[in-house]
Amino acid sequence: MKIRRALAVPHLLLLCLMSAPLMAAMPTWFKDSFLYLGEEVANAAAEGKRVALYFHQEECPYCQRMLEVNFSQRDIVAKTQAQFNVIAINIWGDLEVTDLAGKVSSEKDFARDQKVQFTPTILFLDEQGAVTFRLNGYYPPERFSALLDYSAQRPAPTGSFKDFLAARTGPPASAELHQDPSYLPHPLKLNQRPGAKPLLLLFEQASCQTCDELHREGLTRDEAQELLKQFDVALVDIGSAEPLVTPDGRELAARDWSRELGINYTPTLLFLDAGGQEVFRTDAYVRPYHIATSLAYVATGAYQRQPEFQRFILERIAARRESGETGPPKLWD
Repeated sequence: MKIRRALAVPHLLLLCLMSAPLMAAMPTWFKDSFLYLGEEVANAAAEGKRVALYFHQEECPYCQRMLEVNFSQRDIVAKTQAQFNVIAINIWGDLEVTDLAGKVSSEKDFARDQKVQFTPTILFLDEQGAVTFRLNGYYPPERFSALLDYSAQRPAPTGSFKDFLAARTGPPASAELHQDPSYLPHPLKLNQRPGAKPLLLLFEQASCQTCDELHREGLTRDEAQELLKQFDVALVDIGSAEPLVTPDGRELAARDWSRELGINYTPTLLFLDAGGQEVFRTDAYVRPYHIATSLAYVATGAYQRQPEFQRFILERIAARRESGETGPPKLWD
């Protein structure tokens, strides 16, 4: 039996552990790995499978949702086991990881090298170890099941997941987008914004339930409303042929720019600094607490001093406790 060293738990995370229930256990069918990733990729290929790297952390409501909802559904479990060897990596862990180039580092350093900002993050690898898709956060079961089919394609998929999903589900029903009077007017000319605010781009589409939820819950709460005042906000329809001018002065159809930026999920919140450079994005299912935290991460400029979003979350929780806030943070609210 393999012996694993104890995991290092950051001091700030202990604040959460003292007041929140323990995380759901990893599925027993996840691969028990020594984290020699080159060997894992080769062994999976010999079995006719691929490797999926599952980055997680304790007290993560989205990880818990993935484990208790998605990985409790028989069809998803069967599909995942048939196609992938899933290897769990703790983003705060100290186990040694040997990457595909032979570099040895801790789990937390490997996660940092992979620029993991959300949990769960899943990297789907092909038979050579190249990433075919990166899931930055939680997908509900139906979309996650489609993603498994997309990532299991052989040869590796060449089209976007958005197009793959559209072909499976058909075109969206007609519905209105959530354009707000405070947003930048259309046609968008993103190279002509006044002032020096950062830019929040909301990439959405018609008949999108998660887009409806974003505007009904995530962006309407007092904290989010206050933070939104620090941004220029623009709504972009990922399926529209309407032309817009990008921050670097190019004229493109909204759908072409969305494709160029790799938008595969709606709503995606993409943050640009005052100079028009991308600094952060959320491109998976996000609840109001983390929407507000994402807004604060960019609005305060914290991304410049703290490149790891998860550490910023922990810092924010600790700061609120120091100011007298009690009880566990309502991360899923």
